[in-house]
Amino acid sequence: MISTTIKGYDLQLNSDPRLFSPLSIDRGTQALLSVISFSPEDKVLDLGCGIGVVGIVAAKHGAQVVMSDVDPLAVEIAQQNVALNHVEVISVVQSDGFRQLTDAGFTIIASNPPYHTDFSVAKHFIEKGFNRLVMGGRFVMVTKRVDWYKQKLTAIFGGVSMHSIDGYTVFVATKRRTHYANKPQP
Repeated sequence: MISTTIKGYDLQLNSDPRLFSPLSIDRGTQALLSVISFSPEDKVLDLGCGIGVVGIVAAKHGAQVVMSDVDPLAVEIAQQNVALNHVEVISVVQSDGFRQLTDAGFTIIASNPPYHTDFSVAKHFIEKGFNRLVMGGRFVMVTKRVDWYKQKLTAIFGGVSMHSIDGYTVFVATKRRTHYANKPQP
């Protein structure tokens, strides 16, 4: 059991040794959460939710939340943590990125992707995430790598702000157009 306080909320979180950062909230997720603010008007997607920290914090702020992960164990633990932290309004979905996820209209998509693999997962998250955001919606991602993510987010969103925190970079890209920035219009 992980006991922590994030953004003023005391959280109790189950985890499992087979999941990422099983003993504590990883520093990347902490960095990501230090940059995001949530409101009751938000519809948030915690993409690659793991044990559900980001989604639970968003729900504690009153946001409508969907959490998704490809790993069935992560989905199970996230569902336990939703109940444990009394934010039952969260929808938790097993999905390989956006492939099984039907929701759209998000104001915030937040992700701490598996950036130690190739870039195919992050590429899918960024490109498909753009299409699931409302105009003015924010795509927020944290990694330890900078160049590829900065280039990809700029190519899709037309720009990105970056925040260096504790060895991580938190990228925030805002949807300002209906098409990818690098895609010419007919």
